[in-house]
Amino acid sequence: MNDFATSPMALAAGSPAKLSIDSQRLWDSLMQLAQIGATDKGGVCRLALTDLDRQGRELFVRWMKEAGCSVRVDAIGNLFARREGQDASLPAVATGSHIDTQPTGGKFDGNYGVLAGLEVLRTLNDAGIRTVAPLEVCVWTNEEGSRFVPVMMGSGVYAGAFTLAHALAATDREGVTVADALNAIGFAGDAPAAVDDGAPRFGAYFEAHIEQGPVLEEADIPLGVVTGALGQRWYDVVVTGQEAHAGPTPMQLRRDALQGATGLMQTVQQIAMGEQPNARGTVGYVQVHPNSRNVIPGRVTFTVDLRHADDEGLARMDARLRAACAAVQAQGGLTVELEQTVYFPPARFAEPLVRAVRDGAERAGLAHLDIVSGAGHDAVYVARTAPTAMIFVPCKDGISHNEIEDAKPEHLAAGANVLLHAMLDRAGIAQ
Repeated sequence: MNDFATSPMALAAGSPAKLSIDSQRLWDSLMQLAQIGATDKGGVCRLALTDLDRQGRELFVRWMKEAGCSVRVDAIGNLFARREGQDASLPAVATGSHIDTQPTGGKFDGNYGVLAGLEVLRTLNDAGIRTVAPLEVCVWTNEEGSRFVPVMMGSGVYAGAFTLAHALAATDREGVTVADALNAIGFAGDAPAAVDDGAPRFGAYFEAHIEQGPVLEEADIPLGVVTGALGQRWYDVVVTGQEAHAGPTPMQLRRDALQGATGLMQTVQQIAMGEQPNARGTVGYVQVHPNSRNVIPGRVTFTVDLRHADDEGLARMDARLRAACAAVQAQGGLTVELEQTVYFPPARFAEPLVRAVRDGAERAGLAHLDIVSGAGHDAVYVARTAPTAMIFVPCKDGISHNEIEDAKPEHLAAGANVLLHAMLDRAGIAQ
């Protein structure tokens, strides 16, 4: 599947060095989309497959049709806007992301990648440039997973990570299925949703995104060349002891589930610190039972999120966590249940495409940094089916999934320009 990514045709024409996107138009598009689901604090709440998502999708479709594109909708609601090339038999060079948000989301997460793709096509239209291969801009369904799980649903179905039937049967807290929600907003398409079922593969896929972390801003570097994404293992942990009265029960006779659980939580931190620089360890959810001021906790449920740049490191982290759980249980008085709920292997992006991003930054005179994504993105699933790379730009204070999420227009423009030239280099310019 890497043939097109390295073919002489894809690289023959090069891209006009002075061609540049319209920074103000890109910014205006982002601000217009951000009005759909705008929150009082300046963010966006546009959950997947709600009426607000419908409005965002309809705006995207209108913009793309105005840009001369056809739009297809697949069975999981993914959108693909296509700008035809000289040779329709070639696989498309694609870009995209998502437009659904967290409940207290921002203006840029996902939205930037979609609208940077739109701006690429508008720029080519303005310049009268036709590519050899077709170009496509994708909107992937339910990347955030705020209303429905699994996360990265549309790209996951596309790549075969889970079945279309499984995704369509998922329900939200009110019992509404994905299938019902897609029908309700009018985006239940009939195109094949999975590559294995006939959905077209891409010749190359790029995704532009805000970093969602502080590395680029801290280094004062405007562009990140993303070489891959951290692998992830998520767990549910339940530590069980015995609740009892806090006053009459001596310390040495207690079966305090919270004490055992907090020791394991500290171990998660130690495990991650022992695998730096590209490891992460997080306890993000804790539930204490009975959660009463003067009762010794009898049960604690918490989550663990482990991430690492390579699978061997992730396996070491997993082994250390399991050993720590076994050690707590071996001390007596407590039982520890550990269940792995998610496993994403580390993703390594295609070197020719990574190099195209790096070369584009150098031609533009942009300082750049090779970086590994700590978050999951649709590109991680797409990389299972086609050569893939990502472009990061800084976000203010590294904050994302938050209403105060922000980015500088000049950084957004820089990333979109690198995207423009990377896509042109892969698609070729028709003579």
